[in-house]
Amino acid sequence: MRNTAIVTVASLFVASFSFATTPTPIFQSSLGRQSVVLVGTGSSVPLPLYRRWAQEYNQRAPAIQMQYLPLGTSEGIKQVSHNVGDFGAGEAPLTVEERKAGLTELPVAVIAIVPIYNVPEIRDELRFSGELLAGIFLGEVKTWDAKEVARLNPGVTLPSLQIKVVHRPDGKGTNYVFTDFLSKTSAKFRTQIGTSVSPRWPVGAAAELSSDMTQMVKKEPGTIGYVELQYALKDKVPYGSVLNAAGHFTKASTETIIAACREVEAPQWERFSASLTNAPGVDSFPISSFTWVYLRTQQLHTPRGRALADLLIWMYGNGQRFAVQLGYSQLPRELLEQAQKRVASLQQ
Repeated sequence: MRNTAIVTVASLFVASFSFATTPTPIFQSSLGRQSVVLVGTGSSVPLPLYRRWAQEYNQRAPAIQMQYLPLGTSEGIKQVSHNVGDFGAGEAPLTVEERKAGLTELPVAVIAIVPIYNVPEIRDELRFSGELLAGIFLGEVKTWDAKEVARLNPGVTLPSLQIKVVHRPDGKGTNYVFTDFLSKTSAKFRTQIGTSVSPRWPVGAAAELSSDMTQMVKKEPGTIGYVELQYALKDKVPYGSVLNAAGHFTKASTETIIAACREVEAPQWERFSASLTNAPGVDSFPISSFTWVYLRTQQLHTPRGRALADLLIWMYGNGQRFAVQLGYSQLPRELLEQAQKRVASLQQ
């Protein structure tokens, strides 16, 4: 079993590279009372949200603090499964084996992955389909004036400019959501690449963080990448509309993301691990997903678990408004209520 360490507040700010061998900290306050620092690791997709949650929650409950390290979805699952840290976060549903090993996932927000691009000559919003995006990321569609691009964008003057692909490296939840959509809409992509957090991209350069992705696309004409919606909005990077399962080109927004969630989850609102990509419905944005928090199912029975339960109850209560403020989509009320019930059941 992992030993619990008594450390100073300053030692909490260890480099993320050494975190894999760092036990979850507890420190002594100046008044001699033990304070708990809950540590999570995971995707950079919800990083702004967890940072804001830490800021707000840490002011609310000084005896219980929260820290979050953006090490990737796969690493977040690995850390929590090995009893290192208190929770993980990311955009890939757990495998059957991981659930059998005692992990569970709960959605904390609904997100969208959008295709971002830098084509200076284009002033119109570009349209994409799953087939077109698959062709680009397989390296088969090579220029912006290719017939596959022109077919979806009639009337747009497309430049003879090379397409430069930017993708995420191994272990990223963004990869999972994006490849899940492409696998559902392109048989060739499904056969050659498939749904994965670590796809074998045949072309392109890697961007470690979501923020790195937007900066690479902004700096290099001809580039295309994929990133969570709020990063595109924050960094003012153009992003296109995407053909959904109902045959409509849809742009990501709070309304279209929630529409996808409702199509998949209603009326039971209990499919916490459901894929939202290529959801039915005229208004659904097709590259939507949950971002999940990963937990050990038995941990809420422990003293540390009670502190984690307090954080979760706050996240599913007052904490939800910060998701909206930061550009994420708040969970629909019905799903939020089911998540709250699930947290309560894990404490029993």
